[in-house]
Amino acid sequence: MKLLRTIRLDPSDTFVFDKAAEPGEWAVPGSFVFWTRNPDLLEGKTRSAFRAGFLGLKSLGWSTLVQIVEVTEDDRAAATEMLAQRLMDSFGAPDLTLARLAAAEEIAYAASLCDQPLNTLIAMHRVYENESIRETFRTLRPREGARPLRAFSFLDAEGDDEPTDEIDLAELARVGTKEGSQ
Repeated sequence: MKLLRTIRLDPSDTFVFDKAAEPGEWAVPGSFVFWTRNPDLLEGKTRSAFRAGFLGLKSLGWSTLVQIVEVTEDDRAAATEMLAQRLMDSFGAPDLTLARLAAAEEIAYAASLCDQPLNTLIAMHRVYENESIRETFRTLRPREGARPLRAFSFLDAEGDDEPTDEIDLAELARVGTKEGSQ
């Protein structure tokens, strides 16, 4: 049996999201966090979480990447119970029975993403279109024998087409250098 855990290959999540998940937390896609919000109106770090964040269950923080890991039935039950409690405490679930049902469904969805080998990393791109949230996932598999996992140890990427957003890193660096010297 497999589930998703947050992973941090570099410190970027700590400045991309309002709250970054800690490495090693159980994770789910977490789109339910945005159900009551209009994604077209999201800005800044909240928009970043919507567009590319997996939800860490312990901290309710966000992670750009998750890792497929082997788990026991007890691990899965603990993750489900943790999410059910978060649904009660932070998202207004009406009772624990309904929260457990919703948590079990979300954990099952996360587990369905684990059809790749262990240690495969998954990234997500989430969009709002036609009044619904659409998620696409990409997988990154470690090169043969590469340990520990590092950002540039990956060979293959699979998934839908690249997101259409373009970022001009040279322009960002130039603007950042100008702002830093003022």
